[in-house]
Amino acid sequence: MARKKRVFRNIKLTISYCGTRFHGWQKQPGVLTVQEVLEKAVATMTGEQPSLIASGRTDAGVHALGQVVNFRTQSTIPLDGLLKGLNSMLPSDIAVLEAKDVPWKFHAIGSSISKMYQYIIINADTRLPLWEDRAWVFTRAVLDADAMNRAASVLEGTHDFTSFTARGSSARTRDRTVFHCGVKPVEHALFPPAACRYLMFSIAADGFLRYMVRNIAGLLVEMGAGRRDSEEMIHVLEARDRAAAGPTAPPQGLYLMRVDYDQKAESGPLNF
Repeated sequence: MARKKRVFRNIKLTISYCGTRFHGWQKQPGVLTVQEVLEKAVATMTGEQPSLIASGRTDAGVHALGQVVNFRTQSTIPLDGLLKGLNSMLPSDIAVLEAKDVPWKFHAIGSSISKMYQYIIINADTRLPLWEDRAWVFTRAVLDADAMNRAASVLEGTHDFTSFTARGSSARTRDRTVFHCGVKPVEHALFPPAACRYLMFSIAADGFLRYMVRNIAGLLVEMGAGRRDSEEMIHVLEARDRAAAGPTAPPQGLYLMRVDYDQKAESGPLNF
């Protein structure tokens, strides 16, 4: 009797999480991480020890609306059952939004062509307890959104982002291509509501360096508050010196919104 062929699958998960109580995405000893919690749930469902690959590592306190993860498995659990089963085991601050079979070659990092982050700044007169873990509540000055947007637009294109990279970064190159970078007031109401101004910093690029988005956000707020001239952005970029850029924005305002992939990476035979 012929032996049944063993099927190997590559599964792509799109997940969302509130990063407040997690020490970032990547598994680390002695601290709670999103990867650790999700891997335990996948292991329980499949009976295997999965190796989850995420599109990027989010830092402690950073949130995700569209993080992408892939893992390889011999499990034959239908996608709908996998999604429902994982969500039944995951805590309330992590959810699987979609489960999809993808070709064996698909890689959450290597196959991505762009990522989009947003950073929420609330310009308020006083503390806002309901927003403390969801945004940077900035109370020290009235921010000039137009000045911030002018400075942000300078970063569009291909540049060396050393000035916005964490010191000691091991990245082989600091060059990144930014497709969009801007700051604008949020016109529609957010929840929970507050009688203040909401500003949204958005950036999409082919890749990001460690702390890059938060370092840019920190400088933009300095410029919006009038502590730095928005015309300095080009000089900061050209300096290729982390000291030129200024403070790092706090993590709680940052959201990984979306990861985009080349259609070719998600087409082709699904089983290996």
